[in-house]
Amino acid sequence: MNAALTLIREIDALLPQTQCGLCGHRDGCLPYAKSIVEGEDANKCVPGGQPVADALADLLNRPHLQAEESVWPIQADGRPQRMKAIIREDECIGCTKCINACPVDAIIGSGKLMHSILTDLCTGCELCIPPCPVDCIDLVADTQSLLSDFQRQQEQNDLRQRYYAHIQREEHKRLIRKGPIVRAEIDTELFAQFSNVIDEVPVITLIEDQTKATIPVDAKTTIELAKIRTQIKKLEKQLSVRPDPQKQQQLDQLQQRLAEIQEL
Repeated sequence: MNAALTLIREIDALLPQTQCGLCGHRDGCLPYAKSIVEGEDANKCVPGGQPVADALADLLNRPHLQAEESVWPIQADGRPQRMKAIIREDECIGCTKCINACPVDAIIGSGKLMHSILTDLCTGCELCIPPCPVDCIDLVADTQSLLSDFQRQQEQNDLRQRYYAHIQREEHKRLIRKGPIVRAEIDTELFAQFSNVIDEVPVITLIEDQTKATIPVDAKTTIELAKIRTQIKKLEKQLSVRPDPQKQQQLDQLQQRLAEIQEL
């Protein structure tokens, strides 16, 4: 591995992997890491805030710069408030445009059917909001406790792999048929080179699920957990308003399934 790739790897490991494009690189964190190595300022990661800007300055032995300002308030850890997208499902028309836009495949649904966002996987990147023709997506604050360094690294590794799977699928779509290509600027050669040389970011093995959507093997359990948690939250909300034996039975079954997966 040459020195430039090693440095790109180290920079990318510090970036939050939201793939939001707020740094000016529409195709995600890795291209920004590459551009930093080439001389771009290292303070443009909005979701990373001042902690990431300072960490990058230390890594690169550059002067510390003020991080790009976020529209969200600053948390206790110095980063902007984590946000999650939610769909007002009664207003969703099932156009699938938000599904194509999500860089980490956190939205499920089919054409002309209601969509749902798997909030456990959502990074709050806001990329699903502009394509929505009926403006039925909102951002809400993530009220969960702040992540530890270990939890943050785990999350970033998972998001990185999910994004790589997403862009592989987008590139495949571009090659075999016409369709909405959300991130036409992707430097696929860079991603392929990086994936092949970084042990911590392996080339992703792909599988086909029942809906024919390609997903990374390592993320399959994560997706199922997120779906179950989303269904549990909906049922709990419904039952808090009106008791329903059938829905209570569904809730009990989902909670049992959740416990079984977590024990694996």
